[in-house]
Amino acid sequence: MGNLLTLLVVCAVAGVLVAGLLIPAGAVATAAVSGTDSFVNSNPGTLKLNAPAQGTTVLASDGSVIARFYEQDRQAVTLAKMSPYIRNGIVAIEDARFYQHGGIDPTGILRAVAATLHGGREGASTITQQYVNNVIIENLVTSGKTDQAKLGAQKTITDKINEMKQAIDLEKTMSKDQILQGYLNLIYFGNGAYGIQAAAKLYFDTDAKDLTLPQAAALAGVVNSPTVYDPVAHPDNVVTRRNQVLSKMLAQKKITQKQYAAAVKAPLVVHLHKTAQGCVAAKMAPYFCDYVQQLVLNNSAYGATPEDRAKFLYQGGLTIKTTLDPKLQQVAQDRVNNTMSPTDPLQRGADVVSVQPGTGKVLTMAQNTVYNPATKPGNYMGNFSLPLKDANGLPLHGSGGFQIGSTFKPFVFAEWLRTGHSMMTMINGAVQDYPIGYPWKNSCGTTTGSYDPASGTNLLPNDDPNHYYPMTAYLGLAISINTITFQTATQLDFCNIQKMATAAGLKEGSTNKPYNVSNISNLIGSDNVAPIDLATAYATFAAGGIRCEPIALTSVTDSTGKSYPVPSANCQRTMSKEVAAGVTYALQYMLVHGSGYAIPLNDKATAFAKTGTTDGNVETWTVGANSGIATAAWFGSYQGNGPQWVNQDITINGVYYPGIDGNQLAGSNWAAVMNAAAGNPAYQVNPLTKPPASMLSQTAPLIAGTNDPMAGSGVPVQQPDSGTSTAQPQPQPSTQAVPNPPATTSPTTTAPKHGPKSQPTNK
Repeated sequence: MGNLLTLLVVCAVAGVLVAGLLIPAGAVATAAVSGTDSFVNSNPGTLKLNAPAQGTTVLASDGSVIARFYEQDRQAVTLAKMSPYIRNGIVAIEDARFYQHGGIDPTGILRAVAATLHGGREGASTITQQYVNNVIIENLVTSGKTDQAKLGAQKTITDKINEMKQAIDLEKTMSKDQILQGYLNLIYFGNGAYGIQAAAKLYFDTDAKDLTLPQAAALAGVVNSPTVYDPVAHPDNVVTRRNQVLSKMLAQKKITQKQYAAAVKAPLVVHLHKTAQGCVAAKMAPYFCDYVQQLVLNNSAYGATPEDRAKFLYQGGLTIKTTLDPKLQQVAQDRVNNTMSPTDPLQRGADVVSVQPGTGKVLTMAQNTVYNPATKPGNYMGNFSLPLKDANGLPLHGSGGFQIGSTFKPFVFAEWLRTGHSMMTMINGAVQDYPIGYPWKNSCGTTTGSYDPASGTNLLPNDDPNHYYPMTAYLGLAISINTITFQTATQLDFCNIQKMATAAGLKEGSTNKPYNVSNISNLIGSDNVAPIDLATAYATFAAGGIRCEPIALTSVTDSTGKSYPVPSANCQRTMSKEVAAGVTYALQYMLVHGSGYAIPLNDKATAFAKTGTTDGNVETWTVGANSGIATAAWFGSYQGNGPQWVNQDITINGVYYPGIDGNQLAGSNWAAVMNAAAGNPAYQVNPLTKPPASMLSQTAPLIAGTNDPMAGSGVPVQQPDSGTSTAQPQPQPSTQAVPNPPATTSPTTTAPKHGPKSQPTNK
């Protein structure tokens, strides 16, 4: 029996080679005589059934699709989710005896030999053999060994014998339906479609289970030669081949005469639905999509090397569920798009990013540029929301952040509270002169810089000439007075200011190092920080001092259901709840009475925020939160800080701005997202926590009769609506006159904002 099998295999190989590979008969005879034993006795080993390359789908939090990644457009489906027409059609045309033979078909081989002898051609490979062949090739492709794959006439007699042996072995371990399912999920249907599901979507915009008889027959015919039977390029060839398939199905009693008659008359109607892949083709949030892509490509949990991780993403058949809220994202995207068109000659940027306090979930990430690598106005691949690199120095495709202006002041204020000071302490806002050598305290470094005409720099200015007098630290933060922030810093350790900012989640956008406090100008936000890190830091305040790292992934699973680890938010307490409560208390007042009074937020009683504007109004911010959501909104220049990027004396969308401040474009965008989140139980809003009495105690005034934090500010006190349980008691304005500070310390004009020796004067 062994000799008989050997003879049969050799004869089969000869027949296949003559019929299918067109190798000269002489060469076949020579090989058969000289090497029969080596061919027959060679051991190809067990066929390794690696999972074929499948595309990855990225989903938003509600399950809607953001984007797909793939090298081969393939979506594996079970046989039950394939139309019976495609199952019967592919068997009818490719291997009519599929359910009768044991992997190779001697009858088919003899038929192929006879056809060859009569000058024709007929294939002899069974579906099982074709599946083996495709598995071998696919394994090589997914292993990066495409050059080793052999097609057609490249195969030797040994290759063919090995395929036959493996086909016979495969039939012993897999059922016919399992083989057919694997085959239909693996084979190529042309135009980038691998497997029947991708082909059904590509050519007919339907699912494999819903293919009609004419559609299924057409696709069954494509397999023989996807180039010759291309439904797009050669529809007439496809119809001819389709009708051959239908004829075979009728002869094999897979369809009725009536079905056959109707199907052959049906026109070939192609609804081409080419599925684009990657973030360029994202259905929403392309920059968030890019963020997710980089999180996968940078994480060693998904592969030891960059190549392994790319293979995991593009071939792993993953389902990646993310934190993105599509409804909030749409609000954010609409707002930034309407702020300025990406093709506007002014070329300014707008960005909104939101995270959830207490979880770190990234909820929105929107900017007003076009995610496209082509060189064209408005196209930009950098992500405004992100730092340049992650904590391990791997690329995030971020823009590296922007100067943050006065949004840094709350961290100085937080350190003020942490060291036991009251926010109602009176601070002398008249001091503007900080010469070189001023004794700033920095226990972990040095802090330099000056605001001193004698040193060739300007005096420290405020945004206007009317606030150079003593006021509380509370009011100084609310109306964003530079001189008050600096005076509180004279009593603090800059090292601890830096630690407070780091504890909240702040870091430099270009280096990921702690926020730089080596120059005094950085007290008012001259360092670059990414919007997502500002949102994270303010979320720390909102969560009562619990900092969570931003996370975008909630689960990663492959096509078999296997789960992979996702990064943790690593939530932990990094500041006391009392300090966090003190900051939110003061910033809620800012939102109602300070620089945020004009921001159109519906519920200001439970929220807090800080605005920021840099020199020349180049960068503008509103950053804030409630207990349910923290958002950073930015508008400004992403292409430099030169005079051409100054946002003064400027018209945007038909509106003239003498100077754009943080509470305007950025403030409106911030409020829109915060308002949209209101009422969603997923972002439950709780009353703000009142700070301890020690933080609110009034200390001895510097000027008699000015304990009231609003005294002399020129800002009218607007009481919150009565009857709201979350309203904070506000000190009443003093009725006593407040003496003006001496003329020598209160200039009538601010220092120039530009010049080679001018220190930043951010507000």
